[in-house]
Amino acid sequence: MNRSITVSTEAYLLTSIHLARDVKIDCYLPNFNLTLKPISLLLINDGQDLRTMKFEEILDRQYRSGAIQPILCVGIHCSADRKNEYGTAKVLDYKGRGAKAARYQRFILEELLPFIRKQYAITSFSQKAYAGFSLGGLSALDIVWNNPDEFSLAAVFSGSLWWRDKDQDDADFNEDTDRIMHRQVREGKYHPWVKFFFQVGTLDETADRNNNGIIDAIDDTQSFISELTKKGYQEQRDIRYLELKDGRHDVPTWARAFPAFLVWAWGKQMN
Repeated sequence: MNRSITVSTEAYLLTSIHLARDVKIDCYLPNFNLTLKPISLLLINDGQDLRTMKFEEILDRQYRSGAIQPILCVGIHCSADRKNEYGTAKVLDYKGRGAKAARYQRFILEELLPFIRKQYAITSFSQKAYAGFSLGGLSALDIVWNNPDEFSLAAVFSGSLWWRDKDQDDADFNEDTDRIMHRQVREGKYHPWVKFFFQVGTLDETADRNNNGIIDAIDDTQSFISELTKKGYQEQRDIRYLELKDGRHDVPTWARAFPAFLVWAWGKQMN
């Protein structure tokens, strides 16, 4: 039996002035004229992992079941210098990593977004979101947090929320003040339209930095959510936390979690 195509994929190579390199992107499009219906935009760091998880099949199942609204998804392939392009744009980590994060952010805002709008003749999206895995999740979160006028949703899968500007082995290390994203929230402003999705797995890692019986991946994520709630964001309404039993720090786990994010963010019953 023939099945109609619900998702098509288009690949591009963008020459970035800010990054001084070519950037591979994959665009996953619903099979209708994008200018005829309201559509959201989802940018995804580590776009090469979407190919591994057969992302078009994940979208296809959601569209066929009528679960989600139309989304233009753009997977941005990482570079060989991933640890410098991903990170926090305003602050380097304690090893000096993230040195190109500010340039990466400028690439997103000044080169990628204009390219997408021009290529698909879309002047305005109903919503713009940004997602990522591991360090790519930290990067996505940092860009959304610092650009609430552009993005209204961040999705972080196994995010590197431990990212800190002081070595944990230093005698004066304090996780409450030295984790960079946590501090940005404490010192930042509340933007009520921004929402957050977090996924971690119980087998994401084994490290337990503060010896409290909770692995750091979960501890760092839950404490970050606590910072968001102190700022004014409400769990359930503004924040979705998904903890996968036996979930690991790998592409198959993120593939398991992605449908839950799509339905939470763009489920038809939510709107």
